[in-house]
Amino acid sequence: MFLARLALLLGNFITGLVILAPAGMLQPLADGFGVGIREAGFLITYGAVVLCIASPIVGWATSTIDRRLLLAGVMVLVGVAHLGMAMAPGYWSVLGLRLLMVTVAAAYTPQAASAVALLVPEKDRAGAIAFVFIGWSLSVAAGMPMVAYLSSKLGYGFCFGVLGALALLCAALLFVTLPRGLKTTPFSLSSWGDVVRHRLIVLLLVMTAVQVSGQFLIITYMGPLLTALTGADASVIAIFFAIYGVCGFLGSIAATRIVGTFGAYKTSGIAVATILAGVLLWALGSGAVIVMGIGAGIWGLGFAAANSMQQARLYAAAPPLASVTVALNSSAIYVGQAIGSAIGGVMFANAMRIEMGFVAAAFVAASLGLWLLTRPRHAA
Repeated sequence: MFLARLALLLGNFITGLVILAPAGMLQPLADGFGVGIREAGFLITYGAVVLCIASPIVGWATSTIDRRLLLAGVMVLVGVAHLGMAMAPGYWSVLGLRLLMVTVAAAYTPQAASAVALLVPEKDRAGAIAFVFIGWSLSVAAGMPMVAYLSSKLGYGFCFGVLGALALLCAALLFVTLPRGLKTTPFSLSSWGDVVRHRLIVLLLVMTAVQVSGQFLIITYMGPLLTALTGADASVIAIFFAIYGVCGFLGSIAATRIVGTFGAYKTSGIAVATILAGVLLWALGSGAVIVMGIGAGIWGLGFAAANSMQQARLYAAAPPLASVTVALNSSAIYVGQAIGSAIGGVMFANAMRIEMGFVAAAFVAASLGLWLLTRPRHAA
């Protein structure tokens, strides 16, 4: 089953990359469409709004479909949409195709987490989910630097075309490697009521949204921020995305190794505290490119690990509700993306670029406070 898990990881790589890609090419998009940085950032903000609504709805609507067909089908549609964006004539056509694309892509990450949980014994589920989530780390470590560099040299259309081809390749791998008849517990209307009444699940979902809000306040505008604060060019911006992403990859690997010893609760807390330390260093070092780079690396160590641990904790909190809670956690991530990118856009447009780091840190600190409220009776 290793090849199946690897294909699921690749799918998360593609999903993370297509969702985050506009952040890596904001300037080429703005220049190509003749719009401002804030308007280019709306490709992420509006997409995140659709994602947060679509994730549970699409999850519910597809809960009886074989995961093999569902996940491969999602990648096919993502690929076709990106090939269309590569040939689209302007901003509004790209935005329209992107919104349709993310409606479908919303299903991938939560259903991949549910699928991999069915492929391994219960004792290995937290590690397996964390492994599949490494794809998101790689999307930043390898994908975002590629997007930032290639879009500055060859244009955003070329990048959209590459993303489309990669998605179609991933679809083929998923179809070949996943077993047939892989189905999760179907959604039911009573499941939604059970989730709302479950205190731990609600706290975990709010924690996800708050933590991601802080991160995306900066991530969405990382390139333009670096240019404004340090005079960075496309190569330096690509290096920053690489530092952040490589450290995220390493953090994910570390999380898979230590979660068996420390448990998901403690591993989650370590990850969020690491994010807070990195964001604070970024904010305090604004204008000093080396200090900001170190901050981005420390921050990166925690970002993907924190998200994978949230998925694992939600699954453990109520396994029969996993199909619902994992989808809702993805919605919480996208709520955070929408809130963070919207606040960041307003602050960037009003030249509050140094203050953005401190506001981001406040969000992450609040999520750490929420983490304390989720402490199990016997934290492991």
